[in-house]
Amino acid sequence: MNNKYADMFNLLVKSYYDGNFDETLTRVMGNHEKSPQETFTIISSLCGSNLEYDNNYMYNLKKAITNYSVNKKIVEKLKECDCECTRDDNNKFKCQAACPFDAIGYDKESKSTYIDDERCVDCGLCVDACKSGKFLDKIEFVPIIDLIKNNETVIAAVAPSISGQFGSDVTMDQLRAAFIKIGFNDMIEVAFAADMLTIKEAVEFNKHVNGPTDLMITSCCCPMWVGMLKKVYKDLIPDLSPSVSPMIAAGRVIKKLNKDAKVVFIGPCIAKKAEAKDKDIVGAIDFVLTFQEVDSIFRSLDIKPNDLKGIPSIEYASRGGRLYARSGGVSIAVSETIEELYPTKFEHLRPVKASGVKECKEVLERALNGTLDANFIEGMGCVGGCVGGPKTMIPKEQGKIAVDEFAYDSPIKVPLHSEILDELLEKLDINSISDFEDPDKISILERDF
Repeated sequence: MNNKYADMFNLLVKSYYDGNFDETLTRVMGNHEKSPQETFTIISSLCGSNLEYDNNYMYNLKKAITNYSVNKKIVEKLKECDCECTRDDNNKFKCQAACPFDAIGYDKESKSTYIDDERCVDCGLCVDACKSGKFLDKIEFVPIIDLIKNNETVIAAVAPSISGQFGSDVTMDQLRAAFIKIGFNDMIEVAFAADMLTIKEAVEFNKHVNGPTDLMITSCCCPMWVGMLKKVYKDLIPDLSPSVSPMIAAGRVIKKLNKDAKVVFIGPCIAKKAEAKDKDIVGAIDFVLTFQEVDSIFRSLDIKPNDLKGIPSIEYASRGGRLYARSGGVSIAVSETIEELYPTKFEHLRPVKASGVKECKEVLERALNGTLDANFIEGMGCVGGCVGGPKTMIPKEQGKIAVDEFAYDSPIKVPLHSEILDELLEKLDINSISDFEDPDKISILERDF
């Protein structure tokens, strides 16, 4: 969400909770700065929809909120754009310079930038780069309020990078209490799904890497990383692990155990909104909110997590699963599991990590031309990993410290040592390490690239 529209979003959220949405919407539309069409486009996006303005705008918007349907395109651009911002040394506007996929072009005839949908991966970096608010991303909270008001089962699934984001003194138990106060039925750590994938990636490595030239690329975590491979480095797809991300795994597992549950992922980036709607994995996650959006929701509803009495839960996520939040965390988690499961194979493990688009591209180029001295690649599109995501609340250095402290405080060091994980896997009919090699049993953790 562009900061320019934060006040409007807070107003819409509070009015929907308080039951005076109609009056608020009428007032906002009556006070539009430019055209009613542009104002309604912004409101529609803030409510998670993509509607055109007409005389029935209020009815159409309320219907879209109640009957929320998958919207493939997350990031859009308002038609009007003066391109008043200055160009850089490469003759690019700020939105163009921010895009790692060269997905923003310039139309000389209309004298305006535009999004090339073929190149765009909905990472949302342009949303923050454009200070005039011409780029928008869908915010899916108002449809979530509608579910809560209708007593649906709604679960908040929080990314491992949430540690420290809402205050250094805010515990996971207090965050759980805050989400329940909003109206969620419960909050779970996505790190538990990362633990499942850690075991799977270790098994994948053992199966895939058997010689000096073999290579495995982990597909965990980052949709920007996967986007680079799918759109630019297609020749490396055969070496890409078919695993889903922890977010998708968490959603699938929750819904396997409770088919009526709606799952809302809470994380640090816009790209996760698009990942949730990828056609081969759609349905696992119903909605995605960013940390900054959640902070805005807390403020609009006057919820202060640090003032709440926490709602405790048993420890169920391992150190490794929680380390997925920062660059190198996946490599640490997987390598420790490989060492325990396959000690001989561990001797030949040569991992490399890349964070930030520049590093990721350099590593993938070297993998393509055969000059990379590694057989396991971990990549994250943001510098520092998810703690450096564009929608975080604190600097990445501070985020890494918070993540490490919380991770190393876990009594479960390796997912293989978790009795709770064993019980969960049994419910999924995964009863042994050999079951992780069974395509049918492990399909809940896989996707088709």
